[in-house]
Amino acid sequence: MNTRFGHCCAVGAACILTLASCGAPTGSTGGSSEGGIVLADGYRLGDYNPISGYGSAGEAKMYDGLLRLDGTPGLPGFTPALATELPAANADATVWTVPLRGGVTFSDGSNFDAADVVATYRAILDPASASEARSSFDMISDVVAVDDSTVEFRLAYPYSALPTKLLIGIVPSESVAAPGLAAESSLNTAPIGTGPYTLVDLAPDRAILEANENYFGGAPEVKKLTLLYVPDDNTRAQRMAAGEIDGTNLPPLLAESLDNRDGMSLTSNTSADWRGVSLPTDNPVAGDKAVRMALNLAVNRQSMVDGILGGFGRPAATPIPAVYGDAYEPSAVFSYDPDSAARILDGAGWRLAADGVRTRNGTRAEFTVMYNSTDTVRRDLAQAFASDASAVGIDVKLEALSWDRIDPRISYDGTLLGGGSEPYDPDTQAYNALNSVFLRPDVGSVYDNASDYSNADVDAGLELGRRSLDIAERDRAYRDVQRAYIEDPGYVYLVFLDHTYVSKDSDWTMSGPILEPHSHGVTWGPWWSLQTWTTTP
Repeated sequence: MNTRFGHCCAVGAACILTLASCGAPTGSTGGSSEGGIVLADGYRLGDYNPISGYGSAGEAKMYDGLLRLDGTPGLPGFTPALATELPAANADATVWTVPLRGGVTFSDGSNFDAADVVATYRAILDPASASEARSSFDMISDVVAVDDSTVEFRLAYPYSALPTKLLIGIVPSESVAAPGLAAESSLNTAPIGTGPYTLVDLAPDRAILEANENYFGGAPEVKKLTLLYVPDDNTRAQRMAAGEIDGTNLPPLLAESLDNRDGMSLTSNTSADWRGVSLPTDNPVAGDKAVRMALNLAVNRQSMVDGILGGFGRPAATPIPAVYGDAYEPSAVFSYDPDSAARILDGAGWRLAADGVRTRNGTRAEFTVMYNSTDTVRRDLAQAFASDASAVGIDVKLEALSWDRIDPRISYDGTLLGGGSEPYDPDTQAYNALNSVFLRPDVGSVYDNASDYSNADVDAGLELGRRSLDIAERDRAYRDVQRAYIEDPGYVYLVFLDHTYVSKDSDWTMSGPILEPHSHGVTWGPWWSLQTWTTTP
């Protein structure tokens, strides 16, 4: 069964999905909830510390945030988790009050209260933690306990998207009492949370989670989850075909090759996860405005969706997809028009030389695009991008590198990037990609606004969108952002991915799929709501 779950479920309807049968690699237990399931992931195990940003979109099985995603189709909303109700903002959205759930315990037996919320967020913001997530929470100036069951978030500026920052898991205050590097915390390998599962064993190639029988939301019916680290796509596919695992994440074409084979099914979830090429401003070719516009017209995005993604995705022109409803500007697209691209380059003085590559004032129209060497989808997109660029006289040289070799060069060479790590509000989807505040060396990471893009109208719209509490005003601001960006692009956004998974068929019942973020291992896909699965009567 080839089902695109991003488009198949009615609002509020529960779906009976053909999902992973509960069985270990050997000695399958069929539909038994006691046996658990075994999933292979392409992402490393460990690093389970929320202070470092783990589970920032609420996907962590060992933790709960103050809020969780409500699972509605399209752009999901928020529902209370460790909070008892949604946060209430003051008139200018600079103070948000959150009432907390009582009677909740952490996996170490300690009681949850306001002090744990305060300690978690203060640890994220503490420079001593060196948290990679810190810049994502910089709107929070402090978190204070009003009493044991109430906290206040006090903000440095009005911020309407604060609920997106309340998905991250809460840890016991004792676990972060001593300041120190988040990367060296014991939480990375021995997480302590209130979530529906607890980690009972961790090795470099395997993690075992068991159901939290005291979970405040009710003990999960799936009692055991085994995660295997299998970084190679083809190896995961082979193990899936051999019946050694119950499910895995795979690139689209590889996943499609297993669909309807021996009791296996492909599922795909819509995401806001984009792929695109950064065009650094300081690069004399990639940073040229005419080249930037020409490249956006030269690339055949639909061909990439059809040929590389197997139809599991959509063309992207900006980081804002149609799922944002009235905040999406449908006219903000680039047509596939290589003839217009060539005319733009001609008009800007980029002349074709005898070898088919353009030059201007002695500068050859060439630049490098780097991509992660382990990612086959990025490789294929980079190759397609280079081919389309070559057709209009721009020579794109590709380099397959590890991220530690890409990072030092990201401000000068182009990079095949991905984004959409917190897609549950237009602010968290677009601000870090486009706002010029990240040109400052002390703000954000090298991946924030990797093109060093600057446009005053885009900045103004992004700032209005994040500070206004008026929904209509926010929608207009983001539409203005997209219209301004299309007239002055700084990247070549290529596609939004549908994330594809393969799993064994069974009769578990669960809620429908959810809009997925950039991360898309087996904590997402059919298993994102594993704790809610029930057996069919």
